[in-house]
Amino acid sequence: MTRIVAGKWGGRRLATPAGERTRPTSEKVRAALASSLTATGGLEGARVLDLYAGSGALGLELVSRGASSAVFVERDRAALVALRSNVQTLGGSDPGAGLTVIPGEVTAFMAKAGHGSENVGPFDVVVADPPYDLGTDLLLSMLVALHRSSMLAAHADLIVERSVKSGDQLWPEPLEGVRSRRYGDTLLCYGRAP
Repeated sequence: MTRIVAGKWGGRRLATPAGERTRPTSEKVRAALASSLTATGGLEGARVLDLYAGSGALGLELVSRGASSAVFVERDRAALVALRSNVQTLGGSDPGAGLTVIPGEVTAFMAKAGHGSENVGPFDVVVADPPYDLGTDLLLSMLVALHRSSMLAAHADLIVERSVKSGDQLWPEPLEGVRSRRYGDTLLCYGRAP
């Protein structure tokens, strides 16, 4: 069972996609991420972009704990069913939550946003939980596109979830790596926009 750990929706259950194509971020990792952002003052009122959103657990946890809104980008059909259900369940009980689902590939979303055809952002916090087998070059390209798209607020926090086996995240300039934290086989890599 996956649930929201804390905040206004604390304890609420989340739907998860059937099958093994997606892996929901563990409660321990979500709690650590949200606590880290809260401690630095980066969460209260933040606008969140959740890339490779899956069930939306990361973004929903952040909104539950004080972020003002979240945009979720996901392409997998089973994940979209779970994500839409979670957004409807939680957003339906809190119409001011500002939860938006954008179906499709992250790369396509970035390309549209880079040309101003997506009316989103700027974002204060970006979380990305790509498939662990996503190549380093593709992930770097996504981060470059994110920076060039003008979707990042000044000093936005960026957090990439990877397998420990992947090693630390490389950050393309002018994005700056801040720190990494290991939780079992999961690595959270924190970066910051200029």
